[in-house]
Amino acid sequence: MRARTLAIALAATGLSLPLAAPAAASEPTEPPPLTSDFNGDGYADLAVGVPSGTVEGKARAGYVSVVFGGEYGLGPHGVRRITQATVEVPGTPEAGDRFGGAVTTAYVNGDRYADLVIGAPGEDVDTKKDAGSVTVLYGTGDGFATANTAARGAKTGDAYGNALAAADFTGDKKTDLAIGGKDQVVYNTAPGAAKTGTVMTDRMGGRAPVMSTGDFDGNGIAEVAVAVEIKEESYIRSHVLLYRYDRDGDFDGDFGLTWSSANSAAKALATGDFNGDGHDDLALGNCREIADENIDDPCGPEELAKGGGIHIHYGDGDGLVWKGQTLNQDTAGVPGAAEQGDDFGNALVAADFDGDGTDDLIAGAPGEAVGSTTGAGSVTVLRGGPKGILDAAGAARATTYHQNSPGILGVAQKDDAFGTALTVGDHDGEGRPDLSVGAPGEDASTGGVWDLPNGAPGGSVINPNTLGLPASSDPTAYGAVLGR
Repeated sequence: MRARTLAIALAATGLSLPLAAPAAASEPTEPPPLTSDFNGDGYADLAVGVPSGTVEGKARAGYVSVVFGGEYGLGPHGVRRITQATVEVPGTPEAGDRFGGAVTTAYVNGDRYADLVIGAPGEDVDTKKDAGSVTVLYGTGDGFATANTAARGAKTGDAYGNALAAADFTGDKKTDLAIGGKDQVVYNTAPGAAKTGTVMTDRMGGRAPVMSTGDFDGNGIAEVAVAVEIKEESYIRSHVLLYRYDRDGDFDGDFGLTWSSANSAAKALATGDFNGDGHDDLALGNCREIADENIDDPCGPEELAKGGGIHIHYGDGDGLVWKGQTLNQDTAGVPGAAEQGDDFGNALVAADFDGDGTDDLIAGAPGEAVGSTTGAGSVTVLRGGPKGILDAAGAARATTYHQNSPGILGVAQKDDAFGTALTVGDHDGEGRPDLSVGAPGEDASTGGVWDLPNGAPGGSVINPNTLGLPASSDPTAYGAVLGR
């Protein structure tokens, strides 16, 4: 399964010395088959960030819940709660750290164990309040080994770690990190140390950037896709932007802008090969134009923005094609109807569930009403094909699931927000990806995560109660942040 990195648009996603990662025996000759197998047992694991959790009496200190995969999927094979009080983790829990505000996985030190990357955008660094930090926790046979700091904010309010993505940006076959902060994205090419450089800066109105990675220009090296939205009284702008590491001296900075979609506001990004042509494509979730004077329709036809529209830019080997495909819940083949507040596409992830060589696109609609139950939420699996997500007639092949669907555990309730966060991994070892769906509003905001085998009904539900998380932890918003 091809590894894809997506930063979810939620209220959550520089590097300063390199992290001294534990030495690896050798660099793998092929990409690891599982992007989140922290203990190397052949099953993908799941990391759930809970930045609102209370730790040792410190409100919003935050924690990460790692649920290990196994023969029976997620749930029966153990869980580990990681905080800044965990012996391997640098720092101490403090109120407002929001440890777990963003989570991703990466193979940082080149061994067969996945490593866990955790953002704490509210971390104070010396006297710099809310400077933010990023921690890398190294996987090993018993779960995790040592940890190091990959980034520390340089000044008050930097909020490093409010978004995360990982890929090889420099072409040296080693993992690099892209790290969101207030009005900036920075990077670390040596995540064994806290040394950062700048990818981009822009006004973001206090919002975390939305990020994904992919080889969009066909040169064999990943780029960083960033979506920003700025709404201030005298300043309204949004963009989807691609940045490439400057290996050849083409740009003034370390990264250069190679493509942009001006005035397109996207709440989520996902990278996948949706038409099976071997080139990475970029999906923009809950995409809409926010400047009336723009005539290029950056999110496709405006009528398809109702309730949340998805616009897909297809890659052709040289870059992203401007004119792509646009759909919403009024598109033929998509179940349901487009209604204001559905937030269709507010979360996105890509995976090839049916093994046909084309990635499928999964879209969360956390505001979707199920019958008369408002805000219950849903997820829609949109099948890829030779023409992409839509066929030659402009129709989709799609299936929608919610908590009242046959085979889905639970009952749809008001403001469950099922579909707020999405991720994929082969948690049961059957050789096909499974879909994890976060519902942070479940059970009066206790929250939960549904694991759907092969993106279909069945599987398990995990939540703070079933996992036996200690009473000292505040479970609010469990399922709002899922690692990738």
